[in-house]
Amino acid sequence: MTDPLPGRLAARTLELVDIASESRAEQVLAGHVLRVLGDGGVPVRDAGDTCILAGATVRTERPLVLLAGHLDTVPAQGNRPGRIEGGAVHGLGAADMKGALAVMIELALGAATAERVLDLGFVFFGREELAHTESALEPLLAREAGLRGADLAIVMEPTANALQLGCLGNINATWTFHGRSGHSARPWLADNAIHRAAAGIATLAAVGPVEHDAGGLRFTEVASVTRIEGGIAANVIPDVARAHVNYRYPPGMTPADAERRLHELCDPHGELVIDTDAPSGPVPHGNALVAALQRTAGLPVEAKQAWTPVAEFGLAGVDAVNFGPGDPPQAHTRGEHVSADALARSHRTLTAFAAGATV
Repeated sequence: MTDPLPGRLAARTLELVDIASESRAEQVLAGHVLRVLGDGGVPVRDAGDTCILAGATVRTERPLVLLAGHLDTVPAQGNRPGRIEGGAVHGLGAADMKGALAVMIELALGAATAERVLDLGFVFFGREELAHTESALEPLLAREAGLRGADLAIVMEPTANALQLGCLGNINATWTFHGRSGHSARPWLADNAIHRAAAGIATLAAVGPVEHDAGGLRFTEVASVTRIEGGIAANVIPDVARAHVNYRYPPGMTPADAERRLHELCDPHGELVIDTDAPSGPVPHGNALVAALQRTAGLPVEAKQAWTPVAEFGLAGVDAVNFGPGDPPQAHTRGEHVSADALARSHRTLTAFAAGATV
């Protein structure tokens, strides 16, 4: 007999892919999730600001585990509506992270008949794909005290069904280089800001990746220039140039230390202004539920070489890990897709974890 689970999860994922929910426009999808869960008899409520809470949201006598997923996607690249083809769901957000939302919804709908030794809560929220200062999750955790009492949060970011711990801090900064304008026929009478930028950027690039150990996992500290602009005309030596710097730093490094480190690298060459600083997420230590989740399906354990909302849960005092069906290299690509088998593996792993975890 054919297993219906992969097909059911694929159909649910496609349903979600076809509902537009680019950042700051998640309301329609939030309403859809609210209706689907409510019609399915799941305890669910609108928690405001594109946030939906379902299932258990307060700790009782059993451990409380939250499954968390963001509703928003990056902008479309001609990849909506989606389609099911070759055993996978193709389309905007399929891997990051509407496949994971489909798994969450189906787990919530099956809660009434599932055997569990812990309680599951479901947290849907918006604006994750923007700067962390715009995320709807951190304010939600501040106003919902019950969520802060959870024993573990599983953030269902793309991990290809590996267990990824911690996350990198993420700084975005503007690096400005000053010179003196002049005629391009007589550049020696001017001071070319773009040339100053080139020298500074080359020095930063020469630093290269730096490996760090956190909780026995390897995280890579790296700084990259991701944009540069300058100049006003083809025959004018520019007096100012600006670059955007993205800096990723490991768990255990404080935001203040990370900003100080980036200033040390950049200040000798130009003026650095920190625009945003999303803190790193800690690697949980001694949490029996994390160990139980890993044992449930023999999950590989990896470092999360990116920023994710585990950092926001960490700031709220909740241990958190990353686990989801999407494949990280698929995220944000034009050809984004997630396989039905990967969706089913996530669902089965979390079902077994909820039924058999011991603490």
